[in-house]
Amino acid sequence: MATAAPTQALPLLYNNIVPLSSTDHANAKVRRMTGIPQLAQTHAIPVTVDEFALAQRHFPIIFSVGEEPVPLALMGLNESVNTFIDADGRSTEPTVYMPAYLRRYPFLLARLRPDTDELSLCFDPTSGAIGDFEDGEPLFTGDQPSEATNAVLQFCEQFETAGQRTQLFMQELVKSGLLMDGEVAIQPEGSEQPFIYRGFQMVDEEKLRNLRGDELRKFNQNGMLPLVFAHLFSLGQIRDVFARQVQQGTGPAGAYHPQQDGAPAQA
Repeated sequence: MATAAPTQALPLLYNNIVPLSSTDHANAKVRRMTGIPQLAQTHAIPVTVDEFALAQRHFPIIFSVGEEPVPLALMGLNESVNTFIDADGRSTEPTVYMPAYLRRYPFLLARLRPDTDELSLCFDPTSGAIGDFEDGEPLFTGDQPSEATNAVLQFCEQFETAGQRTQLFMQELVKSGLLMDGEVAIQPEGSEQPFIYRGFQMVDEEKLRNLRGDELRKFNQNGMLPLVFAHLFSLGQIRDVFARQVQQGTGPAGAYHPQQDGAPAQA
């Protein structure tokens, strides 16, 4: 499973970052991406608290390990396994919710200078989605951003705002002491031993039940309680993702179809 929040200089999935410029990209167009090839080898994608309600219907939402954990949607239980994406980086099920992190690619807002908080609209030039194409939407009209660029900018700004809310949620969650090391045991039919998954964090349900009344009231008033429950409900999807891996031939050796009446064991 996930082991730690991404620490590389570049964000997850991005190979390079270039600021969008009316000078350098005056004639550039953006065209719809059919897939993100590197996504096929990515099993965990960051999600914001704004997405918990939708994401928990399809993916387990867990928290990375480390001092500054982030929420992650598990699209596979093992490194380099994504059960919702084909080898070309395309979704295999159009009705499954795709995290905003994926939908904003290849764009993002980035701080280009360490001495300022100003964010600039950038993109990954290796994505193949932006260039001097005959087809696609223009990025600029004269020296002004086009309608398409303004729409991208608005989406990226909304994502950044959601990210700030997520950071505050995680800070409160860490401060509350509710996070614990996660462990899930899945006992497939026909297997002598359960398959154990660790390397992530989750909310300790016992500690949640034993919260003082004033702390619980605070969680309810600041909107954290529904998010915590969305996370806990989503953990039931772990068995479904495991079953998807087995069906796709990417499950652990010796795994058969999981039992339908079992439940993950949590430590």
